Amino acid sequence: MTGNEAWAGAGAGTGYVPGGPEVPQVPGGTEAGMATRRRGAQGTRLLLLEAAEALFAERGYERATVRDIAERAGVNQALLFRYFGSKKALFGEVVARGGQEQLHSTPPAELFEVALRGMLGRRGEEAGDRALETFLRSIGDSDEIATAVREMGDDYARVLATLSTADDRGLRADLALSWMLGIGLMRVVVGKQPLADADPDEVCALVTGALGTLLEDLPRSAPPPTA
Repeated sequence: MTGNEAWAGAGAGTGYVPGGPEVPQVPGGTEAGMATRRRGAQGTRLLLLEAAEALFAERGYERATVRDIAERAGVNQALLFRYFGSKKALFGEVVARGGQEQLHSTPPAELFEVALRGMLGRRGEEAGDRALETFLRSIGDSDEIATAVREMGDDYARVLATLSTADDRGLRADLALSWMLGIGLMRVVVGKQPLADADPDEVCALVTGALGTLLEDLPRSAPPPTA
């Protein structure tokens, strides 16, 4: 068997042919499948990013395998290494993509509540932005991964520090971020009751109200209406 034949056999049924178009594995003959094939390399790369983002948030870095990421994306896992080089590089891009998008698109005064709500979600619904959930589930996995998540935390803390004029605003921002992540850890990872099922509106109102002593320019959430 030649090298090309071996590669062809490895990619059989996956939509991946060496030297040919790089397409994700999709049901043949359907309109959705044809549309996905037409996306080409950029679409395949995006599918891998989205699959990795979901799995890293659900399982953390170590337990989200390359095979599982490729399977959820519907592509041959060889494409993951072609586009990203390694699982660690893919993780770094996922963290940067989620965190930086939120940081760049959210006004500083709204960042704390937006990030907190992203972890809280709604009861019966998945969380929104999952960058910080990925952060929580991947802390301590390895030195390189810890560095990536620490850098993301530093970026959030720098923005939060702008909401205070105190001399120790850096410390205040770190304390605010630590509280946010602690809430996410107890709700999302541990599932501690009653926090795990608490209404996100109620949680945000209580937390932002209390945080006014740390970050004086942090807007307060209105308490949820009572019955």
